[in-house]
Amino acid sequence: MKVTGIVILLIFYSVYIGKMLLQKRKGIQTDQIAKGKQKDKVFYTEVVMKIATYSVVLVEIISVFMVTPLSFEVAIAGAVVGFVGDAVFIMAVFTMKDSWRAGIAKEDETKIVTSGIYKFSRNPAFLGFDLVYLGILLMFFNWLLLMFSAFAMIMLHLQILQEEQYLPEVFGQEYINYKQKVCRYIGRKRR
Repeated sequence: MKVTGIVILLIFYSVYIGKMLLQKRKGIQTDQIAKGKQKDKVFYTEVVMKIATYSVVLVEIISVFMVTPLSFEVAIAGAVVGFVGDAVFIMAVFTMKDSWRAGIAKEDETKIVTSGIYKFSRNPAFLGFDLVYLGILLMFFNWLLLMFSAFAMIMLHLQILQEEQYLPEVFGQEYINYKQKVCRYIGRKRR
């Protein structure tokens, strides 16, 4: 199970870092987390989110190497959830193309993406994060990992809420219409 856990994490973070490096070659700064000049609520939420998402990686790695799975069945379920999280994240990042950013990029011109996986989730990259966190938690459950994972997921949710306030300013009615059709995490809304 340790190898499986490491593979899930390697896939996820390799895609994340790889996409950032590819965009950097194009002159795009992907990481916009807490980069704003204004020290407002968005800035501080992003600072805490960045700390949460970086620290959970460390706790995940320690857990993979130091924790024995509670049961084989739960560990297998966790592996499935983790790999699904990888797949969702990969689809999100590649569908978003060069409009993908981490954090709110007020200075960048991006395009609204509503195709591919974005037809079924307004936030598939965040959903991918959550599924990987949940998968690793199921595989290598411990209370410290639970606390760090839950905290990171809460902070990612707060980031989504901030983006939902910002995106109508940028994309106007097009985003509002999209929001009325597609759920925040997964699913389409019935009319």
